[in-house]
Amino acid sequence: MRSSRVDRAQGSAVGVVGRAVATTPEQGSAVVEFVFLAVLLMVPAAYLVLTVGAVQGGAYAVVGAADQAAKVYVLQAEEGAALQAADQAMEMAIADMGFDAAKSTLTISCDGSCLTPGVTVRAHVSLRVGLPLVTGIPGVNLSAATVESAATQKVGRFK
Repeated sequence: MRSSRVDRAQGSAVGVVGRAVATTPEQGSAVVEFVFLAVLLMVPAAYLVLTVGAVQGGAYAVVGAADQAAKVYVLQAEEGAALQAADQAMEMAIADMGFDAAKSTLTISCDGSCLTPGVTVRAHVSLRVGLPLVTGIPGVNLSAATVESAATQKVGRFK
């Protein structure tokens, strides 16, 4: 059985073995330091995870938007209606993933006359992905990345 006594004259605890154990006024500060360092390190790590998730979500959005825009474009009978339908499909696909369609662009390119049977139509969509938690601040226009995707469809012989 171990016991210790406090030598009040020297201000230290003396164990049975005879070693002095110093008492300091900083006892219990390890918890405070741990919490401070955990917050200091975890906040940037959590923000990095949010940013990577937003960029990945944007990548999924442009892949779907380009695919749908190309598919809708080749199904139309005239070029003006085809461009309008493709733009609407792109905006809907971007908005479905929670992004602002105003930050996206659609470009349609063709090998020849765009709606001629057998022609390949290429839809290219790009989207600026904003930084999480910063896009709501008025006057701040920061982006994490611009993601792009392209899809190709062939105009069918029989419409």
